[in-house]
Amino acid sequence: MIGKSLSRVLIYGVLFIAALFFLAPMYVMLATSFKDAEEIRSGNLLSLPHGLNFEAWTLAWSSACTGTDCRGLQPFFWNSVLIVFPAVIISTLWGAINGYVLSLWKFKGSEVLFGFMLFGVFMPFQVVLLPMSQILGWLGISSSVYGLIFVHCLAGLAGTTLFFRNYYAAIPKELVNAARIDGAGFWRIFIRIIVPLSTPIVMVTLIWQFTNIWNDFLFGVAFSGADSKPITVGLNNMVNTTSSVKNYNVDMAAAVIAGLPTILIYVLAGKFFVKGLTAGAVKG
Repeated sequence: MIGKSLSRVLIYGVLFIAALFFLAPMYVMLATSFKDAEEIRSGNLLSLPHGLNFEAWTLAWSSACTGTDCRGLQPFFWNSVLIVFPAVIISTLWGAINGYVLSLWKFKGSEVLFGFMLFGVFMPFQVVLLPMSQILGWLGISSSVYGLIFVHCLAGLAGTTLFFRNYYAAIPKELVNAARIDGAGFWRIFIRIIVPLSTPIVMVTLIWQFTNIWNDFLFGVAFSGADSKPITVGLNNMVNTTSSVKNYNVDMAAAVIAGLPTILIYVLAGKFFVKGLTAGAVKG
C-alpha cells in the first residue's frame, strides 16, 4: 500500500515538473505582454508584471507595424478566420465521404487508391509548392483567400480520409447491408445511419484541421497576396519589422493573440478529441 502511494506521488511529481517545463514559455509570453518597456529592461523573464497593462495588446491588435502596414494583427486575424472555417468544413465533409466509400462501399482497386492517398499524409508539402502555384494561376485564384481555402482542402484531404476510413471500418457492415435491403441508397445510408455515428471522429477531424490550418505558415507565405495573408504571416512580419526599440511586450502579446483560438479549441473541446481518438480514429 505504501509502495503504491509512493509510486503515485512520484508519477504525479514527474508530471507536475513536466507541465511546469511545458507551460513556462506561455507564462513568459503572458507576463511579458503585460509589462511596459521599463519593466522589461529592469526585470527578468520570470518576474511578474506590476499590473495588468493592456497597452501592448492594443498595439498588437490594431496599430503595430508589419512592414509598411501599421494596422496590427487585426486584418490578418480575420483573413485566417475567412480561410479556416470553410476549409475545415469542406475538408472534413470531403474526407467523411471518401472514408465512407473506401470502408463500406469498396470497389475493385479501392485499397490501392487508399494506399496512394496515404502518400499525401507523409509527403512534405514543400514538393507541391510549384505545381500548386501553377494550378492556382490556371484557376485564377492565386494570391487570394479562395486560393488558400482550395490549397488547405486538398492538403488536408489525405488526413481526413484516413481518419474517417479507419473509423468507419469498425462500423458493422450488417447495418449498411440491412439498410440496402430495405431500399436505402448511398446518400440515405450516409445521412441517416453513418453521420449520427460519426460524432467522435468528426470532433477529432475538426480540431485537427482547425489547428493545422490556423497554424500554417508555409502555404500562407507562399500563396497569399497583400490582402490575404493569414495571421501566422502577419505575426512573422510584425516580429521581423525593424525599429529603433524592440517592443518585446507587443511581440509577446501578438504571439498570444495568434495562438489563442487553438488554445481555446483544445480547452473547450479537448476531451472530445481524446474520446474520438480512443473510439477508433487511429485504428486500422
